[in-house]
Amino acid sequence: MILSFFLFVLGLVLLGGLIVLGWALIKLFQFFPLWLEAKAAGIPFSFGTMFLLHFQKLNAADIFECLKVLKKAGIQVSTEELIDHQLAGGHLSVVREAAVACDKAGVRMGFPAIAALDLAGRNIAKAVHEHVNPVVIPCPPRQKGYENGLVGVAKDGISLAIKCRISVRTNLERLIGMAGAETIVARVGQGIVTAIGNANSHREIVEHPSIISEQILARGLDQGTCYDILSLDIEDVTILDNVAARLAREQAEAAKLIAQAQAEERRSLAVAAGQEMVAKTTEMNAQLTGAKSAIPTAVAGAFQRPGALRSPRLRPLVGDQNKWSAPQ
Repeated sequence: MILSFFLFVLGLVLLGGLIVLGWALIKLFQFFPLWLEAKAAGIPFSFGTMFLLHFQKLNAADIFECLKVLKKAGIQVSTEELIDHQLAGGHLSVVREAAVACDKAGVRMGFPAIAALDLAGRNIAKAVHEHVNPVVIPCPPRQKGYENGLVGVAKDGISLAIKCRISVRTNLERLIGMAGAETIVARVGQGIVTAIGNANSHREIVEHPSIISEQILARGLDQGTCYDILSLDIEDVTILDNVAARLAREQAEAAKLIAQAQAEERRSLAVAAGQEMVAKTTEMNAQLTGAKSAIPTAVAGAFQRPGALRSPRLRPLVGDQNKWSAPQ
């Protein structure tokens, strides 16, 4: 009974060993072309490394390809560094493209710098290309609302619109943690508006647009960015409006409306005062008419009283019996 159990366990162990051995032989057969290519290229890439990568669920072919490209580009790197970079979330394809770009451009960058840029999310190949071939950035951006350009007002009240082009080159040493092209455009736009505002006359800008370029380049607007400003070229200068004259005209129109309103107010007050005087005159005429109408009644009442004609105070005038006079 014990012997049978022992033989059964031994059979399971042998079967498992055969399965593992078969799997190992299959993997060795799969890894053999890669190992042979590594030997031909003189790159240390053993079967043990391949099995380790397989157990870590990494692609050994991708790591070997990246290792081969980096070696051809003159970048010293070990297999462990590539494994650590991929486990940290890096992209070997980006590292490989960056190494090719650096090799073609003659830019020497170590693997730690390339890996740091990749982990920071920077497009290294594009950065190297823009370092070798400077790019031109339009300012302001070609979008709605900036058809005329950046608008500023000179001290003489003339509004100007300016379009320019900024030639920049990527600074590979300042790629990590630095601002991008949007910051360059914003700073240059602010510098253009400030330069227009500092001009005593718009003719200074129209006749010498280089004044703006000199002022902007002297301020060092590329500090804190991943670009170096090489040049700033004024593309177009447009005279838009005489802001001072328009504001003076609008102010005069506003003063005219205020004066008209005040005159209308005074006229209304005068008309109201006139109507009030007419009403008072009518009232006084009515009172006068009432007083006049009371006179005959008062005279009639005086004659109707007894002894009114024999009053010692009244006597007829000589020659006229209808007229009476008071005694002297």
